[in-house]
Amino acid sequence: MPHCKIVVTGLGALAPNGNSVDQFWANSIAGKSGIGPISYFDTEGHRVTIAGELSGFDPESVLESKEVRKLDPFSIYAIAAAQEAVSMADIDTRKVDLDRVGVTIGTGVGGIQTLENQHTAIETRGPRRVSPLFVPKMIANIAGGHLAMRWGFRGPNQTVTSACASATDAIGMAMRLILAGDADIMIAGGTEASVTSLCIAGFANMKALSQSCAEPERASRPFDANRDGFVLGEGSGILVIETEEHALARGAVILAELAGYGSTDDAFHITQPAPGGAGALEAMRRAIQDAGLKTTDIDYINAHGTSTPFNDRNETAAIRSLFQSHAESLKVSSTKSMTGHLLGAAGGIEAVITVMAIMNQLLPPTINYETPDPECTLDYVPNTALSHTIKAALSNTFGFGGHNAVLCFQAYN
Repeated sequence: MPHCKIVVTGLGALAPNGNSVDQFWANSIAGKSGIGPISYFDTEGHRVTIAGELSGFDPESVLESKEVRKLDPFSIYAIAAAQEAVSMADIDTRKVDLDRVGVTIGTGVGGIQTLENQHTAIETRGPRRVSPLFVPKMIANIAGGHLAMRWGFRGPNQTVTSACASATDAIGMAMRLILAGDADIMIAGGTEASVTSLCIAGFANMKALSQSCAEPERASRPFDANRDGFVLGEGSGILVIETEEHALARGAVILAELAGYGSTDDAFHITQPAPGGAGALEAMRRAIQDAGLKTTDIDYINAHGTSTPFNDRNETAAIRSLFQSHAESLKVSSTKSMTGHLLGAAGGIEAVITVMAIMNQLLPPTINYETPDPECTLDYVPNTALSHTIKAALSNTFGFGGHNAVLCFQAYN
């Protein structure tokens, strides 16, 4: 596909360690974890009692109380993050062609809180007590629909579900829509509100979650030899992207360039990555090629880095195989060490932090890195942020079903 420059003009973030881009960035650079004991439900009987819940977020800061009651949290989170991104991008809905502004949102489980609540209602009180809002609150596409209705965006509107790669795929597909000429501006990213009793039980029972619940802030430890699983998180990360020409014509401030996107599938196993991270390697290679760059041009990777034995070992192997000798000077970090794993929204907040790293020439750390793993031998920016030249960076996300998606960002000049 022919390339014009696609640029980032707005960012929005709602994460366990920050309810805005600035707060999320400051806390991440400071190595502050957002993981703690679960407060949303009674955890008695659960194997896992910790998660990355949002802290101090007030839905009524962006919505009226009557609107809040009509929406599942995953839609509320998307609206909050999009509000920040649209504001940062300075989109004046009176001056842009709303038929050419679209929305692509990724989510892994959609309105699962509503699904659980309404299932309880039908089981305990009967079918007549199921809310008439059940379906429009729960369906996965509704978050994107609400963003379109809120601002009147009438362009392409799609929802992507590719497990933990959802938000990254959403941003990449939004990029492709602009390049195909279907839109001038896209609001793209991911949202997830999956800290529920059912989700925690399901992931815990498949032994995917860390059971280091006595010290929540230390439970997510990507690439560390003592890692024992991921920590579930929630939130939303949204980008505003558009062509360079369109951004300059409307006087927008350009934050970075979205230079490339790569997507593959392992076709190997429903939950485990392919041996050696073969699919991840190919997705990274495609993103770099799409950007017109060489492997030696990449300075930083925001890793998928889930803190699971399989992912971290295979992602490291993929990076070493692709980057060869350049892997020795490459900086890699996992911000999931501070946020936990936001499932379908992970690629959204990690794209935000990758752009912020480029803008500030500062690498967020991998916290809780204490014991090196002989199978994980890269520079993971351990425990402390690091000033570093970043001209180009990758954001990696890989999901159940073998989905692999990678974005390549560049400093804008």
